[in-house]
Amino acid sequence: MSQIQKFLFDGLPVRGVAVRLTDAWQEVLQRHASNPQNTPYPAPVLHMLGQMAAGAVLMQSNIKFNGALVLQLQGNGPVKMAVAEVQSGLALRATATVIGEVASNATLPELIAGTGSGQCAITLDPQYRLPGQQPYQGVVPLHDADGQPLPDVAQALQHYMRHSEQLDTTLILAANAQVAAGLLIQRLPLHGQANLSGHNLTPDAATQEQAASSYQHISALAHSLQPQELLELDIDTILHRLFWNEKLLRFAPTASDPTPHFACTCSSERVASMLKTLGQEEADSIIAEQGQIEVGCQFCGQQYRFDAVEVAQIFTPTLKQPPVSQQAQ
Repeated sequence: MSQIQKFLFDGLPVRGVAVRLTDAWQEVLQRHASNPQNTPYPAPVLHMLGQMAAGAVLMQSNIKFNGALVLQLQGNGPVKMAVAEVQSGLALRATATVIGEVASNATLPELIAGTGSGQCAITLDPQYRLPGQQPYQGVVPLHDADGQPLPDVAQALQHYMRHSEQLDTTLILAANAQVAAGLLIQRLPLHGQANLSGHNLTPDAATQEQAASSYQHISALAHSLQPQELLELDIDTILHRLFWNEKLLRFAPTASDPTPHFACTCSSERVASMLKTLGQEEADSIIAEQGQIEVGCQFCGQQYRFDAVEVAQIFTPTLKQPPVSQQAQ
């Protein structure tokens, strides 16, 4: 089963999370393959999407947020858009839209950016929104300050965390058709409510320098991890090999702690809302041409069909409408 492990370095302002997605990631791929409208992901796309899934789980597990974290990469390359979404309970889904030829050795810039720069966006969408509340979204380009393209998903997320959240973060990500795995190392603040000492005093220069040195040391150890090791070894073995000489404090999981798993939030009601934004004229034209409207969920492959009566109900301006039936295959 998929696993996740949080940990701290005793006495150092550094924390970490390791994740290993097995069944959850395999179901993402199986759902994609089961949809007859889809073609298999090319290997570079599969690897990128798996890294996004592992990265999104790491980031969601590292914040206290009741809602969905949505990681999105988009540009004008052959992969029009790639999305990984993780709920606060670590329910995961992911998909990519491929519209062009993908070279067998394509890199992230070639997949997403194409002739442009591409973007990395992270959206935090609260489960229960207050009146007028909008989701928070941070967007960064897929290139560094010198205009050089970021080579992979890990570098893109590190760039986002450094420039959007002002947090020094190290990410190691890898994926194949069986496993999507990742390791996150993050520097903790030395003052404020989240600091280790529990007071709000501003640290002196020597303390700040020591903290930076500690983080760089742990980051260097993390970077010694090879992608194949990340994919083949269990979390316990990885942490022991990397940090055997450090005082590692691991958070023991409990029965109530969430574990990563696949789940989709699509529903007939959501599809009906999407059709409403399409407009009645466009919906009626599809009914006239095809006799029904068929919409497939890109995440899980569920097929929703609406006949003329059900489409008319969607656009009926009454306070109480009969529920739209779900005809799914």
